[in-house]
Amino acid sequence: MPGSGQAPAGRPDSGLSYVPVGWLIFVMAWSLYGLATAWWLTSSSGLPDRIFYFFIGGLVVDVITILWGLYLLGLAFGRSARFPSHFIIWQVATIVWVLARQAYVFAVPDFVFTPRSLLIGGAEIAIGLLCIYLLRRGSGADAVYARPRTEAPPVFVSILAALLGIVFGAVIGAVGGFLAGSVIADVAEVSCFEGGCGYFAAFIGLAGLVIGAIAGGILAVWLVHRRGRRPAA
Repeated sequence: MPGSGQAPAGRPDSGLSYVPVGWLIFVMAWSLYGLATAWWLTSSSGLPDRIFYFFIGGLVVDVITILWGLYLLGLAFGRSARFPSHFIIWQVATIVWVLARQAYVFAVPDFVFTPRSLLIGGAEIAIGLLCIYLLRRGSGADAVYARPRTEAPPVFVSILAALLGIVFGAVIGAVGGFLAGSVIADVAEVSCFEGGCGYFAAFIGLAGLVIGAIAGGILAVWLVHRRGRRPAA
């Protein structure tokens, strides 16, 4: 209340409740990048079985993360009151996977321990715990992710729109990135010795694929919830 130094009851926080959404998008983008760069592991790679199946398991987790993330984004863009609790479940599962992944790396002698990997895992857990704290009960997140006067489109519609947006965004991003990489390679006079200019263009195309897929999925969900929102009965 004015003069008392306290915020009115039910007032949304300063925006920190949106941090988990940003973290969710980042994790999905990282998972999509992992899928795009490690697809070759599905074929014979010559790696030891313990390492090969570990990476395959990581790819499966990446797919689950993306699909689960699409569902959570649908809840978030729809301002659903279920988003905080469902996000916390996802985040706890993600932290468990990070811990299990790190424990496996420590237990299997084929892997080489590096402080960098430990720092990355620790940062993932720390940010995840922060997001859980921001969406805890009594944090004001209910006021941010709830609109009682409107009814959002079904979550299935959001997921379908996101999948279509990811596909079209990935295609557009990959083609645009490859063309941009080719132009940049010509302008910068990148050497084509042993296909160097081609690899450069392919790398830019891969980056465009990841960026386009994430941007397309988010834009599709946003458009569905912007146009499909209707007054609640």
